Amino acid sequence: MLKNKSYIGISFIILLFGIYAVPKIISRIQNGDVVKGERLDQVTGNQKTNGKLQKIGPAPQFELTDQNGKKISNADYKGKVYVLEFFFSTCPSICPIMNRSMLEIQNQFFGNPNFGIVSITIDPEHDTAQVLKAHAETLGVKSSNWHFLTGDKKYIYDLANKGFNLYAGENSKVNGGFEHSGLFALIDKNGNIRCRKDEYNNPILYYDGLEKSGVKAIQQDIAILLKE
Repeated sequence: MLKNKSYIGISFIILLFGIYAVPKIISRIQNGDVVKGERLDQVTGNQKTNGKLQKIGPAPQFELTDQNGKKISNADYKGKVYVLEFFFSTCPSICPIMNRSMLEIQNQFFGNPNFGIVSITIDPEHDTAQVLKAHAETLGVKSSNWHFLTGDKKYIYDLANKGFNLYAGENSKVNGGFEHSGLFALIDKNGNIRCRKDEYNNPILYYDGLEKSGVKAIQQDIAILLKE
Protein backbone atom coordinates (compact mmCIF):
# COMPACT_ATOMS: atom_id res chain seq x y z
CA MET A 1 0.00 0.00 0.00
CA LEU A 2 2.77 2.43 0.96
CA LYS A 3 4.63 1.42 -2.17
CA ASN A 4 1.61 2.27 -4.34
CA LYS A 5 1.26 5.67 -2.63
CA SER A 6 4.90 6.39 -3.36
CA TYR A 7 4.39 5.65 -7.04
CA ILE A 8 1.34 7.94 -7.10
CA GLY A 9 3.33 10.72 -5.42
CA ILE A 10 6.22 10.41 -7.87
CA SER A 11 3.82 10.37 -10.83
CA PHE A 12 2.17 13.54 -9.55
CA ILE A 13 5.55 15.33 -9.24
CA ILE A 14 6.53 14.28 -12.78
CA LEU A 15 3.16 15.55 -14.08
CA LEU A 16 3.66 18.93 -12.40
CA PHE A 17 7.21 19.20 -13.81
CA GLY A 18 5.90 18.41 -17.31
CA ILE A 19 3.19 21.06 -17.10
CA TYR A 20 5.75 23.65 -15.98
CA ALA A 21 8.88 22.75 -17.96
CA VAL A 22 7.83 21.32 -21.31
CA PRO A 23 6.28 24.57 -22.65
CA LYS A 24 9.49 26.41 -21.69
CA ILE A 25 11.70 23.84 -23.46
CA ILE A 26 9.53 24.04 -26.58
CA SER A 27 9.72 27.83 -26.49
CA ARG A 28 13.53 27.75 -26.20
CA ILE A 29 13.78 25.39 -29.18
CA GLN A 30 11.49 27.61 -31.26
CA ASN A 31 13.56 30.69 -30.36
CA GLY A 32 16.86 28.95 -31.13
CA ASP A 33 18.20 29.34 -27.57
CA VAL A 34 19.09 25.71 -26.93
CA VAL A 35 21.95 25.37 -29.41
CA LYS A 36 23.77 28.41 -30.75
CA GLY A 37 24.81 27.67 -34.32
CA GLU A 38 23.62 25.35 -37.05
CA ARG A 39 25.83 22.48 -35.86
CA LEU A 40 27.56 21.85 -32.57
CA ASP A 41 30.97 21.58 -34.21
CA GLN A 42 30.54 25.01 -35.76
CA VAL A 43 30.21 26.74 -32.42
CA THR A 44 33.46 28.41 -31.39
CA GLY A 45 33.22 29.60 -27.80
CA ASN A 46 30.67 32.39 -27.68
CA GLN A 47 31.35 33.51 -31.25
CA LYS A 48 28.97 32.72 -34.06
CA THR A 49 28.56 33.08 -37.80
CA ASN A 50 25.56 32.54 -40.02
CA GLY A 51 27.62 32.58 -43.19
CA LYS A 52 27.54 36.37 -43.39
CA LEU A 53 30.58 38.18 -42.04
CA GLN A 54 30.64 41.77 -40.85
CA LYS A 55 32.43 44.28 -43.06
CA ILE A 56 34.52 46.58 -40.84
CA GLY A 57 36.02 48.76 -43.56
CA PRO A 58 38.97 48.90 -45.94
CA ALA A 59 42.27 47.55 -44.63
CA PRO A 60 45.09 50.12 -44.49
CA GLN A 61 47.31 50.25 -47.56
CA PHE A 62 50.91 49.14 -47.12
CA GLU A 63 54.11 48.58 -49.08
CA LEU A 64 57.06 46.78 -47.52
CA THR A 65 59.89 44.41 -48.46
CA ASP A 66 59.45 40.64 -48.19
CA GLN A 67 61.86 37.82 -47.33
CA ASN A 68 62.98 37.65 -50.97
CA GLY A 69 63.81 41.35 -51.16
CA LYS A 70 60.71 42.06 -53.24
CA LYS A 71 58.40 45.02 -52.68
CA ILE A 72 54.99 43.74 -51.59
CA SER A 73 51.87 45.87 -51.13
CA ASN A 74 48.21 45.29 -50.41
CA ALA A 75 47.71 45.50 -54.20
CA ASP A 76 49.50 42.14 -54.48
CA TYR A 77 46.66 40.63 -52.46
CA LYS A 78 43.85 42.07 -54.58
CA GLY A 79 41.43 39.27 -55.39
CA LYS A 80 42.79 37.16 -52.51
CA VAL A 81 41.56 36.44 -49.01
CA TYR A 82 44.41 36.92 -46.56
CA VAL A 83 45.31 36.90 -42.88
CA LEU A 84 47.64 39.55 -41.43
CA GLU A 85 49.67 39.62 -38.21
CA PHE A 86 52.42 41.62 -36.50
CA PHE A 87 55.27 39.65 -34.94
CA PHE A 88 59.09 39.50 -34.63
CA SER A 89 61.43 36.59 -35.27
CA THR A 90 63.19 36.58 -31.87
CA CYS A 91 59.98 36.79 -29.85
CA PRO A 92 60.29 34.44 -26.84
CA SER A 93 56.64 34.50 -25.78
CA ILE A 94 53.53 34.60 -27.97
CA CYS A 95 55.07 34.56 -31.48
CA PRO A 96 55.90 30.84 -31.51
CA ILE A 97 52.23 30.14 -30.74
CA MET A 98 51.14 32.56 -33.47
CA ASN A 99 53.59 30.90 -35.88
CA ARG A 100 52.06 27.49 -35.21
CA SER A 101 48.58 28.91 -35.69
CA MET A 102 49.56 30.47 -39.02
CA LEU A 103 51.17 27.21 -40.16
CA GLU A 104 47.91 25.42 -39.36
CA ILE A 105 46.00 28.00 -41.41
CA GLN A 106 48.54 27.74 -44.26
CA ASN A 107 48.22 23.97 -44.34
CA GLN A 108 44.43 24.14 -44.32
CA PHE A 109 44.36 26.27 -47.48
CA PHE A 110 47.65 25.28 -49.09
CA GLY A 111 47.49 25.24 -52.87
CA ASN A 112 44.61 27.72 -53.08
CA PRO A 113 45.92 30.64 -55.21
CA ASN A 114 43.23 32.92 -53.78
CA PHE A 115 44.53 32.74 -50.21
CA GLY A 116 47.58 34.36 -48.61
CA ILE A 117 49.25 35.41 -45.35
CA VAL A 118 51.07 38.60 -44.33
CA SER A 119 53.48 38.59 -41.37
CA ILE A 120 54.93 42.03 -40.58
CA THR A 121 57.89 42.34 -38.21
CA ILE A 122 57.88 44.98 -35.47
CA ASP A 123 61.65 44.62 -35.10
CA PRO A 124 62.83 45.60 -38.60
CA GLU A 125 66.31 46.58 -37.43
CA HIS A 126 67.02 42.93 -36.66
CA ASP A 127 64.52 41.29 -39.00
CA THR A 128 66.06 42.04 -42.37
CA ALA A 129 64.87 40.27 -45.52
CA GLN A 130 67.64 37.70 -45.05
CA VAL A 131 66.68 37.03 -41.42
CA LEU A 132 63.01 36.69 -42.35
CA LYS A 133 63.85 34.28 -45.17
CA ALA A 134 65.75 32.05 -42.76
CA HIS A 135 62.90 32.33 -40.26
CA ALA A 136 60.35 31.28 -42.89
CA GLU A 137 62.48 28.30 -43.89
CA THR A 138 62.89 27.24 -40.27
CA LEU A 139 59.13 27.41 -39.74
CA GLY A 140 58.46 25.29 -42.80
CA VAL A 141 56.60 27.89 -44.84
CA LYS A 142 55.52 26.42 -48.19
CA SER A 143 53.06 28.94 -49.59
CA SER A 144 54.32 31.42 -52.19
CA ASN A 145 51.55 33.74 -50.97
CA TRP A 146 52.95 33.99 -47.41
CA HIS A 147 55.10 37.12 -47.26
CA PHE A 148 57.21 38.13 -44.25
CA LEU A 149 57.57 41.90 -44.46
CA THR A 150 60.09 44.41 -43.12
CA GLY A 151 60.78 48.10 -43.62
CA ASP A 152 60.89 51.43 -41.81
CA LYS A 153 60.13 51.08 -38.10
CA LYS A 154 57.95 54.19 -37.76
CA TYR A 155 56.01 53.22 -40.87
CA ILE A 156 55.35 49.75 -39.45
CA TYR A 157 54.34 51.03 -36.02
CA ASP A 158 51.96 53.56 -37.55
CA LEU A 159 50.49 50.80 -39.70
CA ALA A 160 49.96 48.59 -36.65
CA ASN A 161 48.77 51.14 -34.09
CA LYS A 162 47.01 53.73 -36.25
CA GLY A 163 46.11 51.69 -39.31
CA PHE A 164 44.94 48.33 -38.00
CA ASN A 165 44.65 49.32 -34.32
CA LEU A 166 46.65 46.21 -33.43
CA TYR A 167 49.02 47.21 -30.64
CA ALA A 168 52.79 47.04 -31.17
CA GLY A 169 55.46 48.72 -29.07
CA GLU A 170 58.92 48.58 -27.58
CA ASN A 171 59.31 47.79 -23.90
CA SER A 172 62.73 47.14 -22.42
CA LYS A 173 61.12 45.67 -19.28
CA VAL A 174 59.54 42.72 -21.06
CA ASN A 175 61.30 39.59 -22.26
CA GLY A 176 62.34 40.15 -25.87
CA GLY A 177 62.13 43.96 -25.70
CA PHE A 178 58.88 44.24 -27.69
CA GLU A 179 55.21 43.64 -27.04
CA HIS A 180 52.35 43.27 -29.47
CA SER A 181 48.88 41.90 -30.06
CA GLY A 182 48.32 38.20 -30.64
CA LEU A 183 45.37 38.91 -32.92
CA PHE A 184 44.96 38.12 -36.62
CA ALA A 185 43.20 40.39 -39.12
CA LEU A 186 41.08 38.80 -41.86
CA ILE A 187 40.83 40.66 -45.17
CA ASP A 188 38.54 39.75 -48.07
CA LYS A 189 39.14 39.74 -51.83
CA ASN A 190 38.14 43.40 -52.08
CA GLY A 191 40.55 44.57 -49.39
CA ASN A 192 37.99 44.90 -46.58
CA ILE A 193 38.54 43.77 -42.99
CA ARG A 194 35.90 41.17 -42.17
CA CYS A 195 34.85 39.29 -39.02
CA ARG A 196 32.10 37.36 -37.31
CA LYS A 197 30.00 38.60 -34.38
CA ASP A 198 30.13 37.68 -30.70
CA GLU A 199 27.30 36.39 -28.52
CA TYR A 200 26.02 39.94 -28.06
CA ASN A 201 25.88 40.49 -31.84
CA ASN A 202 28.91 42.80 -31.83
CA PRO A 203 31.74 42.43 -34.39
CA ILE A 204 34.79 40.73 -32.84
CA LEU A 205 37.03 42.78 -35.23
CA TYR A 206 40.02 40.40 -35.01
CA TYR A 207 40.69 36.72 -34.30
CA ASP A 208 42.70 35.32 -31.39
CA GLY A 209 45.81 33.70 -32.85
CA LEU A 210 46.78 32.24 -29.47
CA GLU A 211 43.71 30.10 -28.87
CA LYS A 212 42.47 27.04 -30.77
CA SER A 213 38.97 28.50 -30.79
CA GLY A 214 40.21 31.63 -32.56
CA VAL A 215 42.17 29.62 -35.13
CA LYS A 216 39.16 27.40 -35.82
CA ALA A 217 36.92 30.45 -36.19
CA ILE A 218 39.20 32.19 -38.69
CA GLN A 219 39.56 28.97 -40.71
CA GLN A 220 35.78 28.73 -40.96
CA ASP A 221 35.50 32.35 -42.01
CA ILE A 222 38.32 32.16 -44.56
CA ALA A 223 36.34 29.38 -46.24
CA ILE A 224 33.26 31.61 -46.31
CA LEU A 225 35.16 34.51 -47.89
CA LEU A 226 36.82 32.28 -50.50
CA LYS A 227 33.36 31.38 -51.78
CA GLU A 228 32.25 35.01 -52.18
